[in-house]
Amino acid sequence: MRAELAASVDEIREAAQLLRQHIDFDRSKARLAELNALAEDPNLWNDPERAQKLMQERGTLEDGLGALERITRELSDNVELIEMGEAEGDASIVDEAANALTKLKAEVARRQLEALLSGEADANDSYLEVHAGAGGTDSQDWALMLLRMYTRWAERRGFKVELVDEQAGETAGLKSATILVKGHNAYGWMKTEGGVHRLVRISPFDSNARRQTSFASVDVYPVIDDRIVVDIKESDLRIDTMRSGGAGGQHVNKTESAVRFTHIPTGIAVVAQGDRSQHKNRATAWEMLRAKLYEMELKKREAQAAADQAAKTDIGWGHQIRSYVLQPYQLVKDLRTGVTSGTPQEVLDGDLDPFMEAALAQRAYGGGPASVEDVD
Repeated sequence: MRAELAASVDEIREAAQLLRQHIDFDRSKARLAELNALAEDPNLWNDPERAQKLMQERGTLEDGLGALERITRELSDNVELIEMGEAEGDASIVDEAANALTKLKAEVARRQLEALLSGEADANDSYLEVHAGAGGTDSQDWALMLLRMYTRWAERRGFKVELVDEQAGETAGLKSATILVKGHNAYGWMKTEGGVHRLVRISPFDSNARRQTSFASVDVYPVIDDRIVVDIKESDLRIDTMRSGGAGGQHVNKTESAVRFTHIPTGIAVVAQGDRSQHKNRATAWEMLRAKLYEMELKKREAQAAADQAAKTDIGWGHQIRSYVLQPYQLVKDLRTGVTSGTPQEVLDGDLDPFMEAALAQRAYGGGPASVEDVD
């Protein structure tokens, strides 16, 4: 077999094996058998919502397991075709099998990406918070730029974005903001974006046009549903009401419709002021708090709680996950994966998929750049 074909076969075989490990093939097959048995229960549809979720899970498992088995089978078939074509001196057979391998390689890559979004809450909607850090007005403007970037990214994917909370900066930009991103796999895609983001540019707020470094932090946590139990004692909560500081007209500014929930044991606080109704804002704040506590538990499972806490307490040097340099050159660089882009404006307009895909792969399969240097 030609060297390039042999290398392609090895690459597909290795990728398929990684995919098999990631989806936990044996466990998934056992779960599929369990779901097939449940599907035969005539009482299943007495609870239509539960039945629909189970059938969706069943379909996802059938698709993933069936694809992996088919990829393995087709790889073996095409290897045999290549060997037969080479033995008979028939280049057309070899070329046909080589083309099939190319398509198979692309499918494995796509399946790997889909498998990265198979976590417990990955399919759920997601909250995203942006907080300005070190850098004064420039950092508050940077926080607004980040909010716009994630909004643009979500809109590109057809997701719906709702503003939950917004605290305007003194001069420009934002002190903080929270958005709700609604769409399938919203949290799965966005979960690796949490951390400190660093911007280097000529400050538009400096009369001497000096270069300024600004920081803002991003927190991402999933919207959780009734399948995920988060126990919160009311005695552990402090609930404050206040007048809304955001847009909304005279009604919002004259009534205490905004709500802040503080979870005393952890210090986690959430604010909801997107609705005129305090009752609705309380419901939103409750769901946000549940989601934040759940996300904290997920991070503990991944042994990342210490690093995440450090990032939250020091929004500045040493904790950034990505640098966006607009001056003196154009470069965006992810400091975890080494992925770069020479077109920062496209990234700021929402072209984030390459960064998200690399971070998801790194989280699932490990590894990363051999050496990652900071960006000046």
